[in-house]
Amino acid sequence: MTRLTVVVVMAAIVSPGIAVAQQNSMKTEPAEFQCPSILGPGATTMNLYCDVLTERDPAKGIVIQLPPHRGAVTLSFNLHNRHTYSQELVDTKRAYRQYTATIGILTADNTLISRAIIQSEFRTAADLVERVQGGADPGGVKAVAPNGTQAVEVMIPSEEESISVLGEKLSVIRLEASDNFSAVGRPVAIISNIQITYRPAR
Repeated sequence: MTRLTVVVVMAAIVSPGIAVAQQNSMKTEPAEFQCPSILGPGATTMNLYCDVLTERDPAKGIVIQLPPHRGAVTLSFNLHNRHTYSQELVDTKRAYRQYTATIGILTADNTLISRAIIQSEFRTAADLVERVQGGADPGGVKAVAPNGTQAVEVMIPSEEESISVLGEKLSVIRLEASDNFSAVGRPVAIISNIQITYRPAR
């Protein structure tokens, strides 16, 4: 009877330690990726913003490399709409835009894993996430800037070594009209803060 009690207590002590060790083996880090169209670093945060282009070939998208891993990998990033800022339109109260962008996360062999959608509105500069460095506008910023933020998290199957983020379509509603875009090569959204969480391969 005494021996059985000792065994149960020892199991209760050891098990939490094993669970903690397993949790600690997970890593979260910035992803390594190839961006065909870099928008630039944020003027405030220095976050790197990457245009999402409408494409059909995963090799031409934002290709994210996955390190050697065991089990599924969690991919996360921020998805933004893409706004071209005009102070004149803001001053004349003609700047309103409603954006709806759809992107796909695909495997290297063109299998769709997931889709992500962001919808946001623009009225004034306060609706921008931040301005982007490297342009001719006052302060050395670009006219194009991220608008709205949608946190995206996708589970990537364990057998994948890389995935690709591709644009699918963009809808823009203005005060006077609306437009839809899906032509190949057109930037339809922006992503930033690309992270992966995985268990390293032994």
